[in-house]
Amino acid sequence: MDYQAIELTTADGLAVITLNRPDVMNALNTQMRAELLHAVKSAERDARAIVLTGAGDRAFCSGQDLGDGATRASNVDLERVLRDEYEPMLRAIFDCPVPTIAAVNGAAAGAGANLALACDVVIAAERASFLQAFTRIGLLPDAGGTYWLPRQVGFARAMGAALFAEPVTAKQAAEWGMIWEAVPDEGFDDHWRARAARLANGPTVAYRNVKRAIRDSFDNGLTAQLALEAQLQGECGKTRDFQEGVMAFLEKRPPSYEGR
Repeated sequence: MDYQAIELTTADGLAVITLNRPDVMNALNTQMRAELLHAVKSAERDARAIVLTGAGDRAFCSGQDLGDGATRASNVDLERVLRDEYEPMLRAIFDCPVPTIAAVNGAAAGAGANLALACDVVIAAERASFLQAFTRIGLLPDAGGTYWLPRQVGFARAMGAALFAEPVTAKQAAEWGMIWEAVPDEGFDDHWRARAARLANGPTVAYRNVKRAIRDSFDNGLTAQLALEAQLQGECGKTRDFQEGVMAFLEKRPPSYEGR
C-alpha cells in the first residue's frame, strides 16, 4: 500500500508508524484510518514491537478531522463511521499479538487520545496532554474512550474527564494511571526508542500471553484466572525463549531472545 497519511518504517524488529498530517495536527480522516489499519496488520507480521507516534511537536493526534469532506459533521453518519472505520482500526491495535507503544509527542485529543489508550503502553512527553473533547461539540467519548478510561483511571476520574472535557497533562495522566510514564521533552525520542527496542528484543510469546492474561482478568473470577495463568505459562515454558532466559540467568549474561 502506498501510504500518504502515515509513515511506516521497520528495522531490527521494531515497526514505527507515524501519523503524518502535521498541518492538521495529525487529525484522523478516512484515508488515515484505512492506512493505519493496513500498517498495523502489515507490521505485526514482521515486527516484534510496534510504536505509534505523531509527526511534529504540536500533536500526537487531534482526533477526528472535522473538516474532512468524507466525514463532515453536517452530513456524516457517525454510527457508520465508528463501526466501519474506527472499530477495525482500534481492534487491530488492541488485538495485535506483539507489544504496542503509543509515543505521545504532543496533544492527544478526542479520538486521538483514545487511539493512544488502545496501545499496550503509553509513553508521553511532558509537553503532551490528553483531552476527551467530545462534549465540547455535543458528543460522548468514542473510539473506545468509555471502555479504556474507566478501567485505567476509575469511575470518578473517567466521568469528570468526559463531562468537563478539560485537558489532563502528561504528568497528571501518569499519576492517575492513565499512561505508563511522562518523560522530559528533551530526550523523549531517545527514551521511547530505547523502551521500544527492549520490547522488540524481548520474549515475544511471553509478551503475547501477558497481554491476554491481564486483559482477561477483568472478566474472570480467581479460579478461571488461575487456570488461564497455568495454561499460558505452560505455553511459555515450551519456548526457546524460556530456555534461553534460564541459561542467561545461570550464566549471568543478558538473554538473546528469538521470539519463539
